[in-house]
Amino acid sequence: MANTYTQIHLQFVFAVKYREGLIQSRWKDELYKYITGIVQNHNHKLLAINGMPDHIHLLVGLRPSQSISELMQDVKGDSSKWINQNKLVKGKFEWQEGYGAFSYSKSQVPDVIRYIQNQELHHQKKTFAEEYLEFLNKFEIEYD
Repeated sequence: MANTYTQIHLQFVFAVKYREGLIQSRWKDELYKYITGIVQNHNHKLLAINGMPDHIHLLVGLRPSQSISELMQDVKGDSSKWINQNKLVKGKFEWQEGYGAFSYSKSQVPDVIRYIQNQELHHQKKTFAEEYLEFLNKFEIEYD
């Protein structure tokens, strides 16, 4: 087979260091645009992005030309550098180490997009920690 054909949909979840609520509503849209550019510059497709002051969700149509860990290193490293260069927070902004990456079939994509778009509503009922543990349990991922 001469060509490569893939359909890889991943939801990424990552938090601000110490889960501090540092992402401000006045600049979060610019941050989301910046992260969208990072993802698109690596030839992936950003399907949804949203979050809360302490964490972000991305749904990405991933190309196999870049590893998951490399993409996350680029997204988190470049976006934290952008936040710091623009002096959007007092002190130094950092993302917490690690991230969650969860895979979905094409039929699940619309539901995941809705879920990401409705983060504010969702978090009226559940904390980030509760949400993250729910993901780990749902996907049967062992954790400590």
